Amino acid sequence: MHAFFEDDGTFKAGTILADNDASLQIEASTGKRLKVKAAQVLLRFAAPAPAALLAEAQALATTLEPDFLWEVCGESEFAAAEFASDYFGHAPTPVEAAAVVYCLHGAPAHFYRKGKGRYKAAPQAALMAAKAGFEKKRLEAEKVSGWVAALARRELPEAMRAAVPSLLYGPDKGSLEYKALSQACEATRLSPLKLLMECGALRSTHDYHFRRFLFESFPRGTAFGSYDAPRLPEGLPVAQVDAFSIDDASTTEIDDAFSVTRLEHGQVRVGIHIAAPALGIEHGSPLDAIARARLSTVYMPGCKITMLPEEVVERYSLAAGCEVPALSMYLTLDAEGRILGEHSAVECLTVTSNLRHEDLEHSFAGGEPDPGQAHGADLALLHALALRLEAARGKEEVTRIDYNFAISKPDPDDDSGWRITITPRLRGSPLDKLVAELMIHVNASWGKLLADSGLPGLYRTQGGGKVKMSTQPLPHQGLGLAQYLWASSPLRRYADLANQRQLIALLQRREAPYAQNDAELFAAMTDFELTYGHYADFQNRMEHYWCLRWILQEQCSELVASVIRDNLVRADKLPLYLRVPDLPTLAAGSRVRLGLGEVDLIAASVETRYLGPPS
Repeated sequence: MHAFFEDDGTFKAGTILADNDASLQIEASTGKRLKVKAAQVLLRFAAPAPAALLAEAQALATTLEPDFLWEVCGESEFAAAEFASDYFGHAPTPVEAAAVVYCLHGAPAHFYRKGKGRYKAAPQAALMAAKAGFEKKRLEAEKVSGWVAALARRELPEAMRAAVPSLLYGPDKGSLEYKALSQACEATRLSPLKLLMECGALRSTHDYHFRRFLFESFPRGTAFGSYDAPRLPEGLPVAQVDAFSIDDASTTEIDDAFSVTRLEHGQVRVGIHIAAPALGIEHGSPLDAIARARLSTVYMPGCKITMLPEEVVERYSLAAGCEVPALSMYLTLDAEGRILGEHSAVECLTVTSNLRHEDLEHSFAGGEPDPGQAHGADLALLHALALRLEAARGKEEVTRIDYNFAISKPDPDDDSGWRITITPRLRGSPLDKLVAELMIHVNASWGKLLADSGLPGLYRTQGGGKVKMSTQPLPHQGLGLAQYLWASSPLRRYADLANQRQLIALLQRREAPYAQNDAELFAAMTDFELTYGHYADFQNRMEHYWCLRWILQEQCSELVASVIRDNLVRADKLPLYLRVPDLPTLAAGSRVRLGLGEVDLIAASVETRYLGPPS
């Protein structure tokens, strides 16, 4: 005698060796001996042989239609053996009975199992939902199969294009796109990044790094949402000054300008003028929400993502020939250049000229501006004032080298077509000192004005070597100041825009948008500090990337660097920091010669080896 039984979720058949009522000893068709509970036995039979029964029953089961069985079985619970008798119209053979069990068990959407050999038809609604699910899965499988084939041909399916950033930087392993990419990578033996690049999903290695930043920081894209264009305020007093700005040629967000007006008895009035977008961007408006979400302009070599829309920047930027609102601070100097007094005003300003660093640097070659330069006498006076202000702070700025990047690419589809120029620029130069000291003074003075008035603001503080933001006027030890507000760059930093609102409300005797312990201001400060640091890190990473491309462009095999600490070095003529695995223990500042090997633009790394001291 043989038995057809269920074991570990599968159906088996074997010869009964011993029948002990509650359990049976059975030798399965595979030859293995099993102890099987009587409740697991679905059918006892004399013929055919167990292996033959399994084969014939499975073959017969494929001819049975679950839909038809579901229609005729009725709504009540039923036994598989009884149903087999009804279906075949006679007492079923062992093969027929087993075939019905296989069919019922293999269609769980049609039949619910209710016990040993017993089933119940699924409700119609449940069956329809299950069928819809099966159809959906079938269509998805077809779609994935088509995508896999396209990827294997190095073609990127259009339907997958929008998912490329998430596939590269934050894949959803349950998505169809990820499944297709995984299968295609397995078939082609390529990494996801390599396969996507060969399919044209990324135009360049630069695209890879830039799109990672966009994925992390601008998941909805960099386009600006809808907003009402701000209108320029009316009725502001007109500043009777000859104002000029000093910026790089690439600067479009011109936040600051200066003026020098000579008075009687050798006195001079110096104007420090800051663009005033806060007069048009209302607190809580859609445009304010845009600035609040971005918090700062993002800078990187060859590109930037502005905090405010271009038309708003153009409307408030201190461009030459435009009449724009400004928040100004006026310093009255005596004949020796000492500050006799200062006051601030909200006014309308027309800048007469935008001076550029590139044109002015040569005029400061001797340490002081050339009087023959445009605004030369004014620049000389402002430079002398800057030196006086620096001396009063007691914190002389350390001269350092910064670098300007010029990036061009004639053919956007040619990853090797970039042209990179990296030019050193001296920070702490006389021209830089002129601008920096006047900005430091206006920020410190406006910070004191808010503090004395009992209004909060967003301050930059430093204590114990740690720089952070605060809503309270705490000292900035690095600058030697009792307080240091950020208010001189309102077109590019949200902290400055928020502070400008406070200052304008104070000067116009209106209620300030933020009161002491304002939760909204504190939240803005926290978000700004995190985001500003994140943007700065990205700028550093991109400068590192372009330095590596410059090394490839110039075919550099060696460079000279200075030791920072341990095996970290800084290149002498590039803003490039590198780790040198075989660098011996050397004192900080030691200069070394390095050999350069393979450059990996995806990993943003270059192989380095120590060659000894410079010759």
